[in-house]
Amino acid sequence: MEERSSRATVASIQTEYVRNLQKQQQRKAARKVRLFRRLAILGIISAIFFGALIHTHFKQKQVLADKEQQKAELTVQLQEVQAEQELLEKQLVKLDDDEYIAKLARKEYFLSDRNEIIFSIPEKHQKKDGNMEGKE
Repeated sequence: MEERSSRATVASIQTEYVRNLQKQQQRKAARKVRLFRRLAILGIISAIFFGALIHTHFKQKQVLADKEQQKAELTVQLQEVQAEQELLEKQLVKLDDDEYIAKLARKEYFLSDRNEIIFSIPEKHQKKDGNMEGKE
């Protein structure tokens, strides 16, 4: 009885039934290996795909933030240009007036009409600058 309790190798019977069972077990084992490989490949491809999606998402998010910042800067620049355009249009309207042109010529270029004497009087901010220079 002691021999039975110990594990002794028993020769398997090579019948058709046993061979079919062994083939089925081998097919199941091979099928499991193939299934595992397919799932592993599918998992790797899925991870790469989702990684690419996440990378693209963050890249587009950064590009969008840059474009919004650029839009804000250009909006400020547009407002400045529009304000300058309004000033230039006002000046253009003024330049259509002959009296304004004559006044501007007298002031800037010291041009005068006949029998007219031009006196140049310093403006207030020029007086302050002159006083500051004298004190130094």
